[in-house]
Order: sequence, then structure tokens, then C-alpha cells
Amino acid sequence: MTFKKFAADFNDRAQAYATGNALQDFLEPPPDALTVFENGPDRWRVEAYFDATQGPRDIAAELDGLLPEPLPAFTAEDVPELNWVAISQAALPPVRAGRFTIHGSHDRDRVARGPHTILIDAGEAFGTAHHATTLGCLLAIDRLARSPKFDSVLDLGCGSGVLAIAVAKSLPHARIVAADMDAQSVKVAAENVRLNGVARQIKVTQASATTHPEIRSRAPFDLLIANILAGPLIRLAPDLARAVTTGGTLVLSGILIPQAPEVVASYLAQGFTLLRHDRITGWSTLTFARR
Repeated sequence: MTFKKFAADFNDRAQAYATGNALQDFLEPPPDALTVFENGPDRWRVEAYFDATQGPRDIAAELDGLLPEPLPAFTAEDVPELNWVAISQAALPPVRAGRFTIHGSHDRDRVARGPHTILIDAGEAFGTAHHATTLGCLLAIDRLARSPKFDSVLDLGCGSGVLAIAVAKSLPHARIVAADMDAQSVKVAAENVRLNGVARQIKVTQASATTHPEIRSRAPFDLLIANILAGPLIRLAPDLARAVTTGGTLVLSGILIPQAPEVVASYLAQGFTLLRHDRITGWSTLTFARR
């Protein structure tokens, strides 16, 4: 199988990452591999790889109207079959999110070890901190954990487990449940929890809602994090409200900025107060307190 590589160079870091997010989130089918990296002083490069058998692609036309600024020209070239998992993993640089540094195993020897360093390899579960929704949740955790009032935490839709691991590393006294409906994500999260040395604090379980016995037995939670999608978050609003203790905190993401008003309205109706609305490259992270 051959692939076609589309590449463009940017002078603005935010525009480069916004373009990368748009390529991943809005194109159908999405790229088979995607990298965004620094390519010299004040220059960033976006490279997207597509299966050549899908036929010709006009990346600029497919992204037209999705981004506020005009895009630089994309070049296109055919490339041979390679180990795309290894390539995409190795191209992901470490991410800084407040006190946290998230890195893959390929950067293990280049990243300074510390109590808030998190090892997450790109793979079969969502959540490496390169996506704006994961980054927004990590920044919220960094901010909230500076006031260590959270003893019981639920990470619903945990993916790779990175958010639960971040909570465990910043709140060593907290008891955490990390839940995902996808069996492969649960397997990946459990391994990441082990590799990061926080298995004592985190219970990883397969569950799609707060009605699961493992979650019900530990509810209500002082802090609930759900990085899912806007539609499920709206449907789950009554259940999530019951799972958060009075005075507790709720962090929601996986929400496009235009979808945020409907999500906010759903949770205001359940007795929450909106504390913050953070926006990163087209995505919202919402922080609520339960009245």
C-alpha cells in the first residue's frame, strides 16, 4: 500500500495546531497519520498522510471555511509503505500542560523525570495531550489541584487514562475511578496507570455511564471529568449531576465551541454554576460547580 503525504509550513504555531486539529476532526476519511512539529525558528510544519487508493484529495478545498485564516499551500507527494504507527508515535513531541509534561516512550531519555511527568504512547486509545480537548482538561486539572479538596474523582471516558493519571500525580491522596465503554481503551488505560506508578490510586473499569456498579459504589464524586462529545454529555446531564457531590466540581470537554451554549444550558438546568469556559483551537473545556 502506498500513501500520499500532504505538507504545509506555517509561521504561526496556533494556526498550525488548529489546522492539524481540523484535519483530524473534520475530514472524512481522516488522515492515517498526522504530525505537527517545529520546523525551524518560528516555523511549524503540518504533515498528513492518506491512503493513496482513496483517490485525489484537495486539502485546501476540504478545509475551506473551517478555519478563520487563509491556509498556506499544501504540497503533495507519494510515499512508500512504512511503519506508520512507529512514525506517528516518534513524531509526537512532548506536551507541557501546566505542571504536567506528557511524553511518549521515544522521548523517555530526553524528558526530565519529575513527579508530574506522564508517559503515554500514541496508540489505540484517545488521549496523548496533543488534542485540544485533552490539553484543556489537563490545564483544568492543573488549576483545580492547586486547592487539594478532591478526595474522590471519576474520569468518565478515560481513553488512555492520561487525565486520571494527572489527577493521581497531583493529588496523591485521591481515590480515582477511570472508566471507558471501549474494552481496548480500558486495557490501554490500565497499562498506562501501571507504567506511571499510580495503580494504587486508580481503579480502571469498563463502563459507559454512572449507573455501573463500580461507579455507583463510589459516588458521589468531588471531581468528575468527562471528555466525551457534546451529544452524549447533554444526554448524560441528569446522571452526571447525581454523581457529583454538592459543592463538587465538573469538568467537561470534547465540545466544539459552537456546541458549548447547549451543553452549558443542560448543566445549568441540573443545578450547576459555570465557573470557566476555556477555548483552545476550536474546542471548549467547561468547568462547573454543583450548587
